[in-house]
Amino acid sequence: MQVAHDFPSRVAELRSIREEVHRGPSEKATEAQHAKGKLTARERIELLLDEGSFNEVEPLRRHRATGFGLEDRKPYTDGVVTGWGTVYGRAVFVYAHDFRVFGGALGEAHAQKIHKIMDMALTAGAPIVSLNDGAGARIQEGVSALAGYGGIFQRSTRASGVVPQISVMLGPCAGGAAYAPALTDFVFMVRGTSQMFITGPDVVRAVTGEEISHDGLGGADVHAGTSGVAHFVYDDEETCLEEVRYLLSLLPGNNRENPPSVEADDPAGRRCEALLDLVPADGNRAYDMREVITELVDDGDYLEIHERWATNIVVALARLGGRVVGVVASQPASLAGVLDIKASEKAARFVQMCDAFNIPLVTLVDVPGFLPGVSQEHDGIIRHGAKLLYAYCNATVPRISVTLRKAYGGAYIVMDSQSIGADLTFAWPTNEIAVMGAEGAANVIFRRRIAEAPDPEAMRARLVKEYRTELMHPYYAAERGLLDDVIDPTETRQVLIRSLDMLHSKHADLPLRKHGNPPQ
Repeated sequence: MQVAHDFPSRVAELRSIREEVHRGPSEKATEAQHAKGKLTARERIELLLDEGSFNEVEPLRRHRATGFGLEDRKPYTDGVVTGWGTVYGRAVFVYAHDFRVFGGALGEAHAQKIHKIMDMALTAGAPIVSLNDGAGARIQEGVSALAGYGGIFQRSTRASGVVPQISVMLGPCAGGAAYAPALTDFVFMVRGTSQMFITGPDVVRAVTGEEISHDGLGGADVHAGTSGVAHFVYDDEETCLEEVRYLLSLLPGNNRENPPSVEADDPAGRRCEALLDLVPADGNRAYDMREVITELVDDGDYLEIHERWATNIVVALARLGGRVVGVVASQPASLAGVLDIKASEKAARFVQMCDAFNIPLVTLVDVPGFLPGVSQEHDGIIRHGAKLLYAYCNATVPRISVTLRKAYGGAYIVMDSQSIGADLTFAWPTNEIAVMGAEGAANVIFRRRIAEAPDPEAMRARLVKEYRTELMHPYYAAERGLLDDVIDPTETRQVLIRSLDMLHSKHADLPLRKHGNPPQ
């Protein structure tokens, strides 16, 4: 490179280099990226951040590797664009793989840029968003590339629960690289263009003989509905990145801040008359809990997380009275709202995330118990169910639970009951809180009397009614101080907002320890 010696020439030279950096490797590479239905790294950053807010870090970085022709290919950025900007005026750090450069593969310089921006995010106390579109470790750089991933893993673990971390999968992610998004708080994927797997279809075919496509093995729908790796899935990058912005608007910058509150247009005193029609009084009839959430939260607006995985429980971020809350809700429309392994894991991770980032928890309970079955027991329902129990017991944020209809057995305890530390517990007058349903309880307690009766069915019906009257009436738990109040369903929104206002200044300390040892 010929170096200019006067100031204007050097400025002109800098501008030329910057234009080369922003242009990327070639027009042909850009066209190839667009032909796959994918945006370039810079186009993605422009969609994610507020207009004109991006500040790039190390755009002139180049690798120093030699061998395998690398010494002849030293493009600027080394295949990753890093920097910071704002989303709705709040600071956010970002790195985006540039698939046009070495297929977005990670080498030593590439990794060091990511390490730097992650360190900056942690120091500044701001979220970090990764826009992933890379071919994994750069094979030509060998173990140096692998060490680069190790540095990312270590930093992501250190930042966990300190600043929000969001991974947006916009292309392939294979091998050890897939653990980078797995360590973050949220994973977004785009159908048709993003995949994640540890071993690809070719390796699977060679080892097991199974034939499967890239999407069938690790596509967006697989991870959204089967594995639970992806929290959100969308059809195009534009919608995906807009939803990332929405999620960021609901999260604090770090664990020392509260989530951003807004002035609510939806009146705090609004009665929810529709709830009387949405929820059947008969505990055996199904309904969609998402309609209840829509009725309760501000403007009916909420962001459901893991919408297609473990659908028997709903977890979502929403606002009540302008304040962000995390909602955990039984879903009677799926498996009658029973708790199983997947539902327990899904809710436990959500509770932990909310607690880490000072987001109050509202739990809507209508749970018949834990799912019985040999496979559930053998696959560790005890161990996995304990994850949710541990997460609630460990949470110090404001916690409010409302029992809409039934809450039986261990599932009643686990779904943030008063006995495990809920700050306020309410119930509707349709609630049934008990060890088990009346029919099952009567069959156990009165088994001999039923068997010896001249008319066993008539005796069973009479004893079931007797048990329900004595031990399962709506005020049984309240009379014993296990509920703070039985409330009119139409006043649920008012009660929740008043309770959250009171608990806003809650402060609770955990015992001094290095960390707990939660069930795995």
